[in-house]
Amino acid sequence: LFMKIFSILTRKYPYPQNRLWLRDSAVYCTIVFLILYLLQPFGFSMYHGNKLLVSLLFGIVTFACCYIFGLVFVPLQKRISPWRIWHEVCSTLVMILCIYLCNLLVFFFVFHYPINLEFCLLSFYWTLIVGLVITVISVSVSYSRHLRNELASMLNKNTEEQADIQVTIHDTAVRSKDLTIGINDFLYAEAQKNNVVIYYLSEGQVTSTELRCTLGSILEDLSYGNIFQCHRSFIVNMNNISSAKGNSNGYQLMLGNCRNQVPVSRTYVPKLKSFIA
Repeated sequence: LFMKIFSILTRKYPYPQNRLWLRDSAVYCTIVFLILYLLQPFGFSMYHGNKLLVSLLFGIVTFACCYIFGLVFVPLQKRISPWRIWHEVCSTLVMILCIYLCNLLVFFFVFHYPINLEFCLLSFYWTLIVGLVITVISVSVSYSRHLRNELASMLNKNTEEQADIQVTIHDTAVRSKDLTIGINDFLYAEAQKNNVVIYYLSEGQVTSTELRCTLGSILEDLSYGNIFQCHRSFIVNMNNISSAKGNSNGYQLMLGNCRNQVPVSRTYVPKLKSFIA
C-alpha cells in the first residue's frame, strides 16, 4: 500500500501553465463569503454586528491570501521540473493553512476574542484535518481532469535514445518478407483475424503493411519498454503518442500524424499511467 501511494504521489502533475490565479482567488473568496453569510457557522449567527460586511471582510482576506500565494507560487512551480502530485498536495495544503492563519487574525480583531494558545492549536488541528481532506479531493479531481487532455505530454519518452535502432518484424507466411524499420518509425500494430497490420512512417508518410504474425510475436520482435499493448488487438509505440483523450474507463490515442485513433481498454489504463515519469 505504501509503495502504491508513493508511486501515485511521485507522478507528474499536469499543472496548467496558464492558470488564472485572479479568477481562482475570486472563486475562493466567493465561497468563503457565501458560507459565512448564508450558513453562519462557528457561532457566527450569534454576532450582532453587520454580518454582511464581516462576511465580506473574511472573503477579501481569503482573496488576498490566494492571490499573493499565487504570485509566489507560480515562479516556484516553474523552477521545479517536473512538478509532481506531492508538490501540488503540499502547495495546496500550505495555501489553506495560510488562509486559516490570516482569517484567524481577522477573527481575533473583529470579535475582540482574547488570543488563546489552546484555541489556536485546536482550530489549527481541525483546519489541518479538513484541509487535508479538501486537498486530496481537489488534487484528485484536478489531476483526473487535466490528465484527459495532457496525458501525451506527461509520458516518459525516450525517442532520442532510440534514434538509430532498427527492428525487424518477422512474417511467418510462405514466401514472406520481413519488415525492417526504425523503432521510432513504428506507430502501432492492429490484429485483424489471422494477420496483423503494421502502421509506420516511411519518408515521413504513414504507411501500412499486413503481415502473417501475432501481436505476441511482435512484442517479442519489439522488446523495448516503450512498446505497449494497450488493447487485446493493438500495440503502440509510446514515443509516438501525440494526443490522448479519455478517463479511467479508457483512452483514445493519436500517434504521429496518423488520423486513426487507437483505443486503450480499461484493463490497460493503469499500465498506461505507469509510463508517466
